[in-house]
Amino acid sequence: MTNELALAALGDPTRRTIFECLSDRPSAVGELAQLLPVSRPAVSQHLKVLKDAGLVVDQKVGNRRIYRLDPNGIGDLRDYLERFWGCALTTFKMKSEQKGQE
Repeated sequence: MTNELALAALGDPTRRTIFECLSDRPSAVGELAQLLPVSRPAVSQHLKVLKDAGLVVDQKVGNRRIYRLDPNGIGDLRDYLERFWGCALTTFKMKSEQKGQE
């Protein structure tokens, strides 16, 4: 998974909603479509983008595919974002110390 694909995938509001729904529990396309104002084929297309970005995986169960978040992809994205959080905290600390010396 590349972080660029993951960030682009989550940039779409419908995909972000699907992603958030899957964080609650694994679901089939039909279950997700009932929660959204889009068709089942549209949900399938959004899931493909999320899957290609490494954020979700699917498993065949009977005649359905059950989608869930991919912990590996989520971990990679978290590691990527963690770098920026560390920079932000360092900058905040430096600014705070500068204010304290004024």
